[in-house]
Amino acid sequence: MCLICGWVYDEEQGLPDEGIAPGTKWDDVPMNWTCPECGARKDDFEMVVI
Repeated sequence: MCLICGWVYDEEQGLPDEGIAPGTKWDDVPMNWTCPECGARKDDFEMVVI
């Protein structure tokens, strides 16, 4: 979950529009990736279990 805007990355859905296939684990998301909602860096995310 993004600590800036609250957007949640869903591993099952991925982000196909950004080249991240469904099923991509958070650890496998590139370090230079940014939040699609606010542009925050991957470092600004915290793991949550929904």
